[in-house]
Amino acid sequence: MLICIDLSAFLTPFQILHLAPPRRYSLANFGEVIYRFAMRGRQRVASKDHILGQDKDENLASVRIQNAKPCWWRSFRHVLVASLSSFLYGYHIGVVNETLESISVDLGFSGNTMAEGLVVSVCLGGAFIGSLFSGWMADGVGRKRSFQLCALPMIIGAGMSATAKTLWGMLLGRLFVGTGMGLGPPVAALYVAEVSPPAVRGAFGALTQIATCLGLMGSFFIGIPAKEIVGWWRICFWVSIVPAAMLALFMEICAESPHWLFKIGRTTEAEAEFEKLLGGVHVKPAMTELSKSDRGDASDTVTLSDLICGRHFRVMFIGSTLFALQQLSGINAVFYFSSTVFESFGVPSDIANTCVGVCNLLGSVIAMILMDKLGRKSLLMGSFLGMALTMGLQAIAGSSFASGFGAMYLSVGGMLLFVLSFAFGAGPVPCLVMSEMLPGNIRAKAMAICLAVHWAINFCVGLFFLRLLELIGAQVLYSIFGSFCLIAVVFVKKYILETKGKSLQEIEIALLAQEAS
Repeated sequence: MLICIDLSAFLTPFQILHLAPPRRYSLANFGEVIYRFAMRGRQRVASKDHILGQDKDENLASVRIQNAKPCWWRSFRHVLVASLSSFLYGYHIGVVNETLESISVDLGFSGNTMAEGLVVSVCLGGAFIGSLFSGWMADGVGRKRSFQLCALPMIIGAGMSATAKTLWGMLLGRLFVGTGMGLGPPVAALYVAEVSPPAVRGAFGALTQIATCLGLMGSFFIGIPAKEIVGWWRICFWVSIVPAAMLALFMEICAESPHWLFKIGRTTEAEAEFEKLLGGVHVKPAMTELSKSDRGDASDTVTLSDLICGRHFRVMFIGSTLFALQQLSGINAVFYFSSTVFESFGVPSDIANTCVGVCNLLGSVIAMILMDKLGRKSLLMGSFLGMALTMGLQAIAGSSFASGFGAMYLSVGGMLLFVLSFAFGAGPVPCLVMSEMLPGNIRAKAMAICLAVHWAINFCVGLFFLRLLELIGAQVLYSIFGSFCLIAVVFVKKYILETKGKSLQEIEIALLAQEAS
């Protein structure tokens, strides 16, 4: 017998209204109906789980994007162009090393140590002047235009030096070159700090030091024929126009600093530059991080008195003292007059300068590898300590305890180890760490003043080194340099903040907390 069951009692009112008159089901297919009803519920649960799983995956993907490191290649191209200013700095520091003797003969001041010291150091006086204005220029016209403006006096000054007929003509050309040298390093330090991802900012900071080393080595090698070929020193000055022109031209296609654009209220352009430097997925996190700093702290609200004796005195003291100790270590005395010092021990100048350049380059490469692993503070302390020890070796070489070949090995070996120690810490770190530690609203002007101190000490060392060497001797002079290196170790230990892997905003907040405590 066939049994029929009316299932309308199991349906909701909504289903009854929208269905045809109740269908009659047999007991044979009643199980199929129940199965379909159960499976419909399971499909709903499965669908819900699938949607929740999708949302979870999307959230994880979002977190991965935020935690992912930006591609270093995007910003590397821009930093590489900016490093041309450091190359020019190194070139003009070393260009008179091999050529000074032939310049003095051709221009009629041979044997006059004061005139020779002026040729070396007058560009440092110009650098002091240029450095004082670099911060205001960088805040006024931006980082890109500042690079282009610093290339202009280098081109003019190089041409004037190459065509000089008298000592005064040479000094005027060197003064122009020095002005460009003073404008370049502060802007380069700002630019590298502001366009580099935190994970590789240390390595990119060391890249500018490598460019300086290459500039020094380039000037050494180009200057080698100067003692044999009359007038070759003029070629050495003409050559420097090429990288200066490249800096001015290539900077036109480089990114502007997003930090500077944000500070002056050009937020949309800042986002576009971040996209160019970091990639589209990193723009929003970068802008969020940048927004943590106070927007509207315009550059014209910071006065000179605020920097020198106001609320920013502490960080200014740290920066100025660090740069002063860097120069009082005696490093530029080595670079300016290494030929003279090595020849006094019977070492040919071309071999000596090549060795100095190789050690400088090797140390800079080590710094680039270790900067974002060991940190800035560790490299600085190790570097100054190594410089103190190796300067002690040179002091021993100048004493009565060493003579003949022993004195030569101590002096030459000590000087090369000194350069190596300088290059992996005290060379690249100060500019980088101060551009990181200085608050955003004063960064450009504060860097200008700190580097003005650097140039002032540099000028004095270049002017009086040979004279002091004659008056007090190598032993006492090197002992003084070594003492300053030891003072620098203590100073770094007490005052320098570790900035490895931190954003500029995180560093600023940490520094404020340190000052408050």
